[in-house]
Amino acid sequence: MSWSERTAKIQVGDKVAFSKRYCQSSGQVTGEIPFARGVVQELKAMGPEFVLATVKWDNPDIGEKVAASNLVRVTEKGILDEY
Repeated sequence: MSWSERTAKIQVGDKVAFSKRYCQSSGQVTGEIPFARGVVQELKAMGPEFVLATVKWDNPDIGEKVAASNLVRVTEKGILDEY
């Protein structure tokens, strides 16, 4: 996978997870949120820098609407997150 593919923005159909940054900043380092995986169903621009993602999660108890900036892509090799 090339650098441009790794750093590309989230697209419809991507497998995603909540970012490490989001989980730590919201105090959700245990429980369901850090381990949730889902597929992006829709992206809607709500402003010049805010995109709302509709995600079909593997856990139906997690809300489907989430800020795309709080998500990271998941590939066969793992989570594409900045550490």
